[in-house]
Amino acid sequence: LKGYFGIEDRDEPRTAREKLTGRLLTLDRTLGSDLLALLSLLDLPTDDLQWSTIDPPQRRRRTLDSIRRLLLRESQVQPLLLVFEDLHWIDSETQSVLDELVESLPVARLLLLVSYRLEYQHAWATRTYYRQVFLDPLPAEGAEQLLVALLGSNAGLEPLTHMLIARTGGNPFFLEESVRTLVEMGALTGEHGAYQLARPLSVIQVPATVQAVIAARIDRLSATDKTLLQMASVLGKDVPLGLLQAISEIAGDELHAAIERLQAAEFLHKFEFLPDIEYTFKHALTHEVAYGSLLQDRRRALHVRIVETIERIYSDRLAEHIDRLAHHTFLGEDWAKAVTYLQQAGARALGRSVHLEAVRHFEEALTALAHLPETRESLEQAIDLRFDLRNALLPLVEWRRIEGYLREAETLARKLNDQRRLASVSGYMSGLHLNIGGRASEVRAFADEVEAIGASLGDVPLQVAGEYYHVWLGALAGDYRGIERRCRTLIESLSGDLARNRFGLVAYPAVVARAFLARALGELGEFEEGRHHGHEAIRLAELLDHPFSLIWACLNLARLEGLRGEFVRASILLERAVALSSEWNIVYLTPLALAALGHIYARLGRVEEGVWRLQQALAGYASASIGYLHSMSMVQLGEAHLLAGRVDQAWEFGTRAVALAGERGERGHEAWGHRLLGEVVSHHHSPDLAAAEGHYETSMALASELGMRPLVAHCHFSLGKLRGRVGDQRAAEHLTTAMSLFNEMGMRFWFEKAEAEMQTLEVAGNHARE
Repeated sequence: LKGYFGIEDRDEPRTAREKLTGRLLTLDRTLGSDLLALLSLLDLPTDDLQWSTIDPPQRRRRTLDSIRRLLLRESQVQPLLLVFEDLHWIDSETQSVLDELVESLPVARLLLLVSYRLEYQHAWATRTYYRQVFLDPLPAEGAEQLLVALLGSNAGLEPLTHMLIARTGGNPFFLEESVRTLVEMGALTGEHGAYQLARPLSVIQVPATVQAVIAARIDRLSATDKTLLQMASVLGKDVPLGLLQAISEIAGDELHAAIERLQAAEFLHKFEFLPDIEYTFKHALTHEVAYGSLLQDRRRALHVRIVETIERIYSDRLAEHIDRLAHHTFLGEDWAKAVTYLQQAGARALGRSVHLEAVRHFEEALTALAHLPETRESLEQAIDLRFDLRNALLPLVEWRRIEGYLREAETLARKLNDQRRLASVSGYMSGLHLNIGGRASEVRAFADEVEAIGASLGDVPLQVAGEYYHVWLGALAGDYRGIERRCRTLIESLSGDLARNRFGLVAYPAVVARAFLARALGELGEFEEGRHHGHEAIRLAELLDHPFSLIWACLNLARLEGLRGEFVRASILLERAVALSSEWNIVYLTPLALAALGHIYARLGRVEEGVWRLQQALAGYASASIGYLHSMSMVQLGEAHLLAGRVDQAWEFGTRAVALAGERGERGHEAWGHRLLGEVVSHHHSPDLAAAEGHYETSMALASELGMRPLVAHCHFSLGKLRGRVGDQRAAEHLTTAMSLFNEMGMRFWFEKAEAEMQTLEVAGNHARE
C-alpha cells in the first residue's frame, strides 16, 4: 500500500500523510472518510482522539472496509488484477481482506488470482465465480515439452530427458533447477534452448531431491554471491534493498553486481514497486535452503545486526517496523529486546483483532522471558503476558488454554504477594467460569476475592470489577434482587466520564449494570422501569460504539420484552443482536443470541424456524464449550419442541436443562425448567396430574423464593388449565390468581390468554350444571 500511495520509507510522517490524502481524494473524495483507518494500517501517526478510543474489533472492521472500498473504487477507474501467492503462509489479517474482496467480486472489474498448497482451507469453493486449477506434476508428455524448451530438440539429449523426468517425477521447479545445475557443472554446454551434452550420461549425477539441487547450486556460487544470498535469506523471503545494503559488508558497486548475478542465476527476482525496491526469492524452497546453509551462530549474529540496523535507520519510527524487530530479536536470541518488541507486536495485533498473531507474539515473548534472569520485574512481566494471552485467546474461545495461563499467573502472583495481580487473576477466573458454565459457588468465590482485595487496597477498578462479576453471576444464580441492588449501586457510582471507562473488562460496566437491571426487573415483573433501563443500556452502548456491550443490552431488554409477551419487540432486538455477533465474529455471544431469537420465533408461530435456530445455538454451545445460559437455552428448545407437538423431545431437553441448572446452581433457570416439565406432562392426552402438579409446585416454590412473579403467574395459569381439564374445583382459583398477577404486571398478552381460559371454564361449568 505504501507503494500504491507513493510513500517512501524516508518520508516524514507529514509528507506521507499528504501523499496518502492526495491520492485518496484524487481517486474519490468520498474516500476521505477512510483516511484514519489507512493511516493506522500504515503506522502513520494520527492526532484523532476518537480513532484511538475506538474498540479494537471496530478499528479492524473499519480498516478492512477501507481497504475493500479503495480497491473496488480503483477497479472502477481501470480493470484491476490482484495477485496473492502462497496463501498457505497467509496471516489472518490478509485472510480477512481476501474474504472481504471475494464477497465483492461479482460487482467489480477485479480479478483475484491466488496460489496455495492443498493444506490451505477457504470457503470460496461454492462461489459460481470461483475457478480452481490444480498444478499437478507434469505428465510425461508435458515434462518432455518443458525440457525441449529448456534444453533444445537435439536428439542426443533424449536419454538425459528420460532420466530427468524419472528423477524429478515431472515437478517443473525440480526440472528447471536440475537443468541449471547441469549447466553450472559443465555437463551441458551451449545456451538456453540449444544445449549439448558435454559429458557422458553415465557420469552425470543429479541430486535426489530438489533441496539437494538448490544446495549444490548455492555452494557453487562465488564467496561474495553466496554471502549476499545468505544475508538476504536472513531478512526473509522478501528482501528490502535498503536493509540489504545496510547490513551487507559488500561495497556499493560490488553489491549491485552481485545482485545482478543472483538475478541472472534466478535465485532472486526484482520486485520494483515504486518508490521502494525489493527482491524476492524465486521459490520458498530456495529461501529455506539458503537460510539453512548458514551456521546457527552466523544466523543469530545476522539477526542481531538487522535489529541494530533498523533501530539506527528508523529510530524515530520503530513502530512501523515492530513486527520485523520482534521477529529478528527472537531469532537472534537477543532476549531482553525480544520480550519488549514481541509484547509490542502482540499488542499491535490484538489492537487490530488479529488474535492468532497476537497469541503467537505473546507466547514467543514468554519464551524469550524465560531466558532472562528472574527478578521481580521479570516475574511481573510474565504475569502481564499471561493476562495478554487471556485477552487474545478469549475471542477464540480457547477456554482451557486461558485457564492454564491464569493458573500460572496466579502462582507467580502469589510468589510475589502481588495483591492487585492476584485480584486480576480472580476476576479473569470468575469470567472464565461464567463462560464455560462453572458452578455458581466457584464463580462467587472468585468474585468475592476481587471485591475483597479491591476494598482492602482502595482500588476503584477492582471494586468495579467485583460488582461487575457479581452481576453476571446473579443472572445465572437467579439472585434477581441482589442484581437489582448491585446494578443500582454501579449506575450511581459510574456517572459522568466513569460511564465511558471499561476498567479493563470485556463490556462496559455502565452498560452491563443497566442491561442486567432490565433483565432482573423483567424476571421480577417490574416491566416499565426495566424497559427504561434497557433502553438506556442500548443508548449508552451505541454512544460508546461497542458491539459486545450493545449485544448484551439487546439480549437483556429482549428477555424482558419476551417475558411480558411483547414478542415482536423482542424479535427486533434479537435480530439485531444476531447480526452484530455475526458481523463482529463474537463467537461466544452468537449461540446465546440465536437461542433467544429461536425461542421468540417459536412464540410468534414460526415454530420450525425457531427450532432450527435453537438447534444451531446448542451446536454452537457445544463446539465452543460455552456454558453461560446453556441450561436456559435448553429450556427454550424444549418449549419450541412442545409448540411443534414433539412431546418426547420437549421432555428430553427439559430434564437435561433441570439437571444442568441444578448442578451449576442456576436456580432461576431450574425453576423455568420445572415449569416446562409440568407443561410436557400436562400435554399428554391422559396427563399424570400428580407428576404435573409436582413440577409446577417445585417451579412455583423456587420462583416465589426468588421473586419471579411472571413465572409464579405462569404456574398458576398452567395449574388452572390442568385442573380445569379434570374438573377440579380449584381451577378457577388458580386462573383468577394468574389473571390478577398478569394484570398487575401489565402482561396483556398472557392476561388475555388466562381470561379466555377462564371463560372456557365457566362455559364448561354452566353446561355441567344444566
